[in-house]
Amino acid sequence: MLPKHSISEILQYCFLGVVRQYVIVVDSQDEHGTRPFEEVFYPAERVPFVEWREFSGAKPTVALVAAVAVLAFVTGLSNLSRAQPVVEGPLATLIPAAPILVRFVGVLLAFPLGIATVGLGRRKRLAWLGAMVLVPALAILPLTTGRTTEIPLLVLVLLTVPLLVANREEFDQPLGLSSLQIASLASILGVGLYGTVGAYGLRRQFLELEGWGDAIYYVIVTIATVGYGDITPTTLEAKLFSLSVILLGTGAFTVAVGALIGPAIESRMAAAFGTMTASELSLLEDHVVVLGYGDVAESFLDRVGDGTDLVVVTDDAEAASRLTDAGFEVLTDDPTDEAVLADARVNAARGVAVAGDDDAENVLAVLAARDVSPDIRIVAVANKETHAKKLDAVGADEVIDLRSIGGRLLGASILDGDAPDVDPAAVLGFAEQEADPTAEDQPTTDSEIGEDSDADTDDPESQQSNTDAR
Repeated sequence: MLPKHSISEILQYCFLGVVRQYVIVVDSQDEHGTRPFEEVFYPAERVPFVEWREFSGAKPTVALVAAVAVLAFVTGLSNLSRAQPVVEGPLATLIPAAPILVRFVGVLLAFPLGIATVGLGRRKRLAWLGAMVLVPALAILPLTTGRTTEIPLLVLVLLTVPLLVANREEFDQPLGLSSLQIASLASILGVGLYGTVGAYGLRRQFLELEGWGDAIYYVIVTIATVGYGDITPTTLEAKLFSLSVILLGTGAFTVAVGALIGPAIESRMAAAFGTMTASELSLLEDHVVVLGYGDVAESFLDRVGDGTDLVVVTDDAEAASRLTDAGFEVLTDDPTDEAVLADARVNAARGVAVAGDDDAENVLAVLAARDVSPDIRIVAVANKETHAKKLDAVGADEVIDLRSIGGRLLGASILDGDAPDVDPAAVLGFAEQEADPTAEDQPTTDSEIGEDSDADTDDPESQQSNTDAR
């Protein structure tokens, strides 16, 4: 039996049905481009069948470039192993010296493309530019040989180039070479240019040296100290020139290797031990230095680590490694050593948070930070109530008494029914505060938890509330 409804209810149902029918059809966008009625009353959640960004983002692009480099190397080895390379592609008649080109182009381009792949993994802009030149250049190989076994290389190139173009904004990091590294590279190029031009100019004083190709070959062989003996100087002037190329070339190459590889090794070792390099430390400015690591410091980093430049100084190697993996800047050393704090650039910091679990170490850390930078703002954590005065006496601008704060929060939770959500940045005194003329009329904020309790003594009810909370 159907339930009984009034005429008004039946009319309402009919009206809602008609409204729903027309609202779904009619585009009811407002001035902001939203459709509130449909979204509120008839939400339609759309789950994408395929997350295309997972297949077309920066990581797939780097993987494709690496695959192109590997396949180009294998293809180049295959062409080198043939007695007579196949040259039957559409570009065979257009490229001069095509048989020689197809023998070496695969291997010669695979190595720099591998280096570019490493740079792409680090989002370097120069690596992206190199890949944009090398990857399309590898298409010459299958188009020149015309072999069916090299079609996969052509397909990979055609897939990789559009992804490189589409993700060009993802690879925006500068190369970041130091002045020494730039000078080292320039010296190698300068020696190579000097040797090539000089050898070609003195070619009549050398055996078997006739053109520019022979001059480049001679310089490379000489700098590498290989010395095949096929090109030899015949005059004193040519011999002196050869000695100058050997001395300048080996010296520039040695300096360049140390300047380029040394920082990479230093960075790897620093990452393994969870510490920052000297170059990274020199860039620190307007940051917060956290001395010591404990339960309070861990909570502080979890809450303010994303929006604040932080440097943690701790001698706990295990904690330092864990923090480094989490993306924090760490200096693994003694937080009470003044030299270490100078390396952490305390004098250029926004403030110092002393938050270790050992109050004795916290006192020494406050003294060291005050000696390094007398005007720096220092906020220290007292794990025991009796140590709060000691931290204040040695120079801390503000001392956070954990037991007192815990009692206040417990009292607020019981009396008010809801404990305030404490912001660690505000409690430690590093959050930027703005003057509010109506602050007197507003309830107590989180940053007022650590203030002196004597401010409440004028209000009998507030004094009684604090007594109950304790």
